[in-house]
Amino acid sequence: MTAMNQSPVETALNRALIRWSLTKSTPVAETATSWIFRVEQNGRNFAALKILKSGPAAAEERRGAQLMNWYGGEGAATVFDMHGDTIFMEWLDGGTLGEPVRAGHDDQGTIAVCTVVASLHKPRGDIPNGLMPLRERFDALFATDVRMWPHTARDLYARSAGIALKLFDKPAPTIPLHGDLHHDNILSSDRGWLAIDPKGLLGDPAYEVANVFRNPVGATKLAADPRRIAALADAFANRLGLNRKRVLGYAAAHSALAACWELAEGTPIATDLAVLPHLLSAYDQA
Repeated sequence: MTAMNQSPVETALNRALIRWSLTKSTPVAETATSWIFRVEQNGRNFAALKILKSGPAAAEERRGAQLMNWYGGEGAATVFDMHGDTIFMEWLDGGTLGEPVRAGHDDQGTIAVCTVVASLHKPRGDIPNGLMPLRERFDALFATDVRMWPHTARDLYARSAGIALKLFDKPAPTIPLHGDLHHDNILSSDRGWLAIDPKGLLGDPAYEVANVFRNPVGATKLAADPRRIAALADAFANRLGLNRKRVLGYAAAHSALAACWELAEGTPIATDLAVLPHLLSAYDQA
């Protein structure tokens, strides 16, 4: 195929193969925001190429890539180089942390999450430009019409939005945040568990673990267990030094935020309807 009739992704792929002396590209996935290829380096080591699509979602991907680069491979997949909308990075072929947790090893999963977060939150040099303020990430929660929620759950929405406002009103440390940390965004590797797909936020470190409470996907019964919620909050407070009540507050607020996103897309919110009452109760008791 000549360059004249190549698609944009084919052109970007060929340029990346030449730029970084890569071979044997294999399509792995196409998401709403990117194309992902597995490639070979030096004929023996695998690597990944992520080619971003144009559009609003690509801006989020770029923020995430800048943050991944800033992590320098500590607690996250290594970004080797970036050029334009193409990211050249470490290939992780292990399973996700969600797999052992769904198989009954939640305690080990929590320890792994704590290890990853501790690595991601290590002090580093100048933070990347353009990270999204955490308050902005919550815009959908505050803008949602409560009538979108099921009639019997509107009090859950109102309480969660109130907690979020209270959290943002109180000064807190501000650091770069992965912003979408959960079991299926943490992959196994020969370097241990590593995070992928950050959102690139800037805000309170207590928010970083919020999404863990409503995950992994497919484990709603586990996520809605008050004992598990208490155990997670204890682990994040004890192992990471986070404020337990703020952790629970962000967990509830994020659950409501996720439900707002899903309601806007017409997606069922069964998981958050099951988990959110218990998160609010744990917050009240903290």
